Amino acid sequence: MSNVTAFDDGASNARATGMQPGGTQAASAQAEDRENLTWQGFGDACRQIAQQIADSGWMPDLIVAIARGGMLPAGAISYALGVKANGAINVEFYTGVGKTMLEPEILEPYMDISSLEGKRVLIVDDVADSGKTLKLIMDLIAKEGLSMGSDTAKVDARSATIYLKPTSIIKPDYVFKQTDKWINFPWSVLPPVTA
Repeated sequence: MSNVTAFDDGASNARATGMQPGGTQAASAQAEDRENLTWQGFGDACRQIAQQIADSGWMPDLIVAIARGGMLPAGAISYALGVKANGAINVEFYTGVGKTMLEPEILEPYMDISSLEGKRVLIVDDVADSGKTLKLIMDLIAKEGLSMGSDTAKVDARSATIYLKPTSIIKPDYVFKQTDKWINFPWSVLPPVTA
C-alpha cells in the first residue's frame, strides 16, 4: 500500500497514490472510501461549474487560482468561460501528511492587482475542506479589497471549487460536488518525481 500525502489546498488538496499490486484488504476498503476524480471527470466538473457561472448571469473579468490546488481548475474554467485574464495567489496551509499550520498564510510573490478596481473576480480552488484558505482569501477581498503587498483594489468576488466538504467553514458560490470522502485528484495521485 502506498502513502497518502496532503498538501496546500485552499482548504485541503489531497495527494494519494493508488493501491499497488499485492495491497491488503484494508487498503482496498480505504480506496473505496475515496472520491476518485479522473481527468475526464475533472473536465466534466469544470464545464459544469462554468455552466453554473454562465447561468447565474455573473461573468468574471479575471479568474484567480489559489495555488497550487486551484491552478488546474482555474485554467479549465477559464477556457470554458472564454476568460483570458488569469492570476494566482500562493497560500500555504498544509505542511505534511494531514498536518496543517494553525492558519493559512499568503506567500510571495504577490499578484499585480493595480488594474483590478471594480472588476469581477472568480477565486478558484480544488476543494473547500476546512474552508480556511478560501475564507482567508474571500474575507480579505470583502473587507479590504484584493490586497497584494501595497496595492489594493475593490472587486466583486465570487468563489468556485470542484468539491465542498461538509466540514468547510465557507460555502463557495459555485460547486461541482459535495463529499465527505478523501479526494484523489488526477494531478496529485502520484508522488513528486525525484532524481
